Amino acid sequence: MEKEEISLKNVSVHNLKNIDLSFTKNQLVIFTGVSGSGKSSLVFDTISIEGQRRYIESLSHSARKALGDLKKPQLESASGISPTIAIEQKVAGRSPRSTVGTMTGIYDHLRVLFARIATRYCPISKEPISSVSREKIIHLVQNLPQEEMLYVLYPFAKGKKGEFKEEIKELLQKGYIRARIDGEIVELEETLELDGKKAHTIDVVLDRIRGNEGACSRLKEAALVALDKGKGVFSIYYPATKKEILYSENAYSASSGISYP
Repeated sequence: MEKEEISLKNVSVHNLKNIDLSFTKNQLVIFTGVSGSGKSSLVFDTISIEGQRRYIESLSHSARKALGDLKKPQLESASGISPTIAIEQKVAGRSPRSTVGTMTGIYDHLRVLFARIATRYCPISKEPISSVSREKIIHLVQNLPQEEMLYVLYPFAKGKKGEFKEEIKELLQKGYIRARIDGEIVELEETLELDGKKAHTIDVVLDRIRGNEGACSRLKEAALVALDKGKGVFSIYYPATKKEILYSENAYSASSGISYP
């Protein structure tokens, strides 16, 4: 199998005078020479710049406008150059956790890339997770068994420290009387003393519904409000059996009936 090469012809950048060069890609290549021989001119000012310039040219007009143009190095031709990242030997002054990715800024791009192309799996059903529409969620909720009491909850605080006195007072003023705090359903009118130094998880009880006439339409209305309040996430909780079903517009496993924000 023929090896790919980077080939440069007639390079005349700084101290380089009409240099022709070819070397194999995907290998460790070291450039050595005395001071002023053109090592940095070749690596940083020619190969790296040309790779970045070609990458920027492949982007949309708006992206190129935001990134700005790079001046083409003085050479006759170049082939085999991929998008490049150049790192100089210097004291970074970053934290001990700094990596090539964080120092060059490519880490943020990789996070977005993997978030877009990766396939997420539900830890319950082991099946792929995908987005689900609000209409689909409402359809699923309306088909839930409603013979026993159920609570409609939306997330209010997750793993946050604080006493939440003002927040609870505000919830009471808005008409909410119950919440699940750290796994326990409590009455908000009771005197609650939360440790401000510990992290707490609070889910607000939007409605309590027992299977009877009109329960289906009431559940639908509560689910719609919960989606808005919970920013696309809410849950149905059965206090008798401690069973809980989570729903989310962002991530959902159809097989398990459980979604994860």
